[in-house]
This record gives sequence, C-alpha cells and structure tokens, in this order.
Amino acid sequence: MSNRLVMVCGEVGEGGEIDPITFELLGAGRKLADDLGTELSAVLIGEGINQAAMELTSFGVDKVHKIEGQPFKDFKADLWVEALKKLCGEINPKVFLMGHTVTGIEIAPRLAFRLNTMLITDCIALKIDREDELLLCTKPVYGGNAIAVLKHKGEPQFVTVRRKVAEPAERNSAKGEIIDFDPSIDESMVKIESIKRVKEEVVALDKAEVIISGGRGVGGIEGFKELEELADLFRESIEKVEVGCSRPPVDFGWLSHSRQIGLTGEKVSPALYIAVGISGAMQHLAGIMRAKKIVAINSDLESSIFKVADYGVVGDYKRVLPSFKKKWRELS
Repeated sequence: MSNRLVMVCGEVGEGGEIDPITFELLGAGRKLADDLGTELSAVLIGEGINQAAMELTSFGVDKVHKIEGQPFKDFKADLWVEALKKLCGEINPKVFLMGHTVTGIEIAPRLAFRLNTMLITDCIALKIDREDELLLCTKPVYGGNAIAVLKHKGEPQFVTVRRKVAEPAERNSAKGEIIDFDPSIDESMVKIESIKRVKEEVVALDKAEVIISGGRGVGGIEGFKELEELADLFRESIEKVEVGCSRPPVDFGWLSHSRQIGLTGEKVSPALYIAVGISGAMQHLAGIMRAKKIVAINSDLESSIFKVADYGVVGDYKRVLPSFKKKWRELS
C-alpha cells in the first residue's frame, strides 16, 4: 500500500464558517485514505481561519495545513493557485480533492496545469482500484445523458467533486494536527483585480420542506410565475418553500442553474415535492428519490414521473393549479 497522503482543499465562508462541501470532501477522502492505507490531510486558506482549522481537526483528518494571512483575506485566484502549488510541492499528495464549486472551478484547472497533471471535474463518486491504486472517477457526460467511469493516471490524482454526492465526515474524539504553512507569496503576482461583488441568489433547495418544481411542460417564464404564486401560498403556513426545475428550463434560460434538481443539479429531500410539467427523465428522478411525498401534475398519462409519484394528476396544470390553490385555502 502507498503511504502518499490524500489531501482535501476545504473552503471557509466570509463569516469564518466551514462550507459544508468541506465535510463532504473529508468523508470521501477518509474512505480513499483508508483504502490506500495512508493519511488524510486538509488545507484551509484565508484570514482569521484558526477557529475553522481547529474545528476541522475533529472530523477524521490527520493534519490541517493552514495558509493564513492578510493576502488571503479576499479570494484571489492567482494567490490560491500559487499557494496550493507550493503546498503540493512540499507534501506531494497522491490524491487531491476540491469541491466543484465557484472556487474549485476557478482554481482547479489552473492548478492542474501548474502541477503537470490531469484533472477530472464534477465527479459524483470516487473509489480506488485496488489492483493499481489509481482513482476511479464517476461523472456525468454528454450533458448528463450518460455516466462515465474514468481512471485517473496523473500525479497527483486531482478531481473536483459535486456537492451532495458524498456522506459528510462525522465528528469524532480524535484530534488532528494543525500545521501553519507559509507559501511566501509576492502579492504583485495578482493579475486580476475584483472590481465589484454581486451577491448570488440564495436558493436553499437542500433545506426546503416543500419544493414546487417545473419542467418543459410549464411552457416558459410566465408558467414559473404561477409556480411562484403557489409557493407564496404555501409560505403563509410553511417556512421553507422553494421553486425548482428540471434541466430543460435551465437550458431554455427560464431559471438559473441554482434551481436545477437532478443528476446534474441538486439532490433534494423535501417533505413534499410537487412536479409540474416534468416528464420524469432518469436524470431528474435521481435528484428527487429522497422526497417523502411526490405529487405529479402532467397532461401525459404515460409520463415516467407517475411511476414514482405518490399522487398523480393527469391534466393541464393551468386548470389544475387554481383548484389546488382553492382547496389549500379552504384547508388552511
């Protein structure tokens, strides 16, 4: 067995809180490290991250490499790439995991080039091939219409991992070691300046108790306004209600990708999932199978969504929803 370690690049929010993707990466990394018979390390970058690093030591990690200081107060891709390159040169990881996040998408390709290795992005499952100790990476291909398993033959074996596909690491009594790492970076190397920061729309699909989701059959942006009206009605008595969608509405530009549910979007587990105008393609069903109750509204009796729905209504949603709203008000 190899003694070269598995390393996870964690992320810390502006308030100093650890991004949940970090715990998911640690969960996946711990399994890989155990299969390789090696250590699991993590790296955190930022300013004022000492508390986050201390917290991370309780989640099955052997070492936490802390890159901290004023230059890393705000995210600057050039500095992150250089710092991680120097850290990798120092500890020489066998496997390196990053989240398929805004940060990961920005950093990983550039870092892979600097490390002279290949990069496999947007992985949904990872395992070690015991014959050659190489990483097997499962990911969607062809726009999410197929799943491929790729073998990583680079060094380090570098991948980005999608959110919500790995079981998060659990807190335990063992404590890892914190190691301060100084990459000695000249800030003048920064080539890109941040001019304006735009706050992203917060869509908490993973925390929603009720999700009203639309598909191609909704017909357009106007149709989603009707779904939003229904969501507002639910919000009068239920706190966490969100509007989501399958992939076609995102492709058509009706909604942002942050609202997409399915294999190439979010996996959700609401108490109630209402699917409006969604046919029920395999890719979408993969994202809703943990829903407690599924209600499907579709004009096509043969739609696959009815095979997984607890309750189904065959009909035009424009005629169904008004009756649904009326009954809800009577019962509220």
